[in-house]
Amino acid sequence: MQSLRLPISDCLDAAVTAAHAGAAILQSYAHNRAELVIDKKMRNDLVSQADREAEEAVIEILRERTPQLGIVAEESGGETSGIATWYIDPLDGTTNFLHGIPQYAVSIALIAHAGAIITGDTPLEHDTPVIGVIYDPNREELFTAMHGVGAWLNERRITCSQAESLSESVVATGFPFRDFSFSEQYMPTLDYAINNTRGVRRLGSAALDLAWVACGRYDGYWEMGLAPWDVAAGTVIVREAGGICEDIHHRDPWPIRGYVYAGNLHTAPALDAMIQPHLNPK
Repeated sequence: MQSLRLPISDCLDAAVTAAHAGAAILQSYAHNRAELVIDKKMRNDLVSQADREAEEAVIEILRERTPQLGIVAEESGGETSGIATWYIDPLDGTTNFLHGIPQYAVSIALIAHAGAIITGDTPLEHDTPVIGVIYDPNREELFTAMHGVGAWLNERRITCSQAESLSESVVATGFPFRDFSFSEQYMPTLDYAINNTRGVRRLGSAALDLAWVACGRYDGYWEMGLAPWDVAAGTVIVREAGGICEDIHHRDPWPIRGYVYAGNLHTAPALDAMIQPHLNPK
């Protein structure tokens, strides 16, 4: 019978190794972008051989080091299984990468399933992000977090900003780019943020947006229409940095459906209050 106790220290080490392996492949292609084979999955949804090869490198390491865990990856799919499942985005910010914009990252998260034991003897009541690794190879910045232990940037502990209101905040977001079905819900929130914050940024990598909230560069972030692997690692990193990262619809224990808001203890509730009036009732 499989143990319900999850060795998260070993899992974090495996994820860091895998992230570096994936990033090495991305950077080997970064200066030869003209030679990349690019496929279009759907409108504005691109994938290149860099994504695929980086993902293969990440999966190979995780399967070797943690064969008992499930894997869900952006390009190759997969399914949840065992006491925990890896969520992998080998290249978060593909459009930036393909245009030579140095704002992209490898994102790897481990979601422990209900019943798994992380610390002590009490099983988790619901699925919980417990490991987050986001590696920005252009800045050589490695963001990591472990459930109940903390969050770090290159071995230095990080915390969310101290901003107390949106009026003193710089916030990040992502515009609709692939699925435009929620534009009518999103656009009023952007208008509000433009008029009620110090500034709105849209840099094109959800993983790094969340990592930057965790280390205090951004005071908050919200986006709609993402995928679970876009936000899984960032969720635990923000939470372990003392912040809030939740599902916009308040239905899931983490933003698995890709509707996410994040910030510190002041800005996250303010973003939530900004968003809620514009959501379609479900």
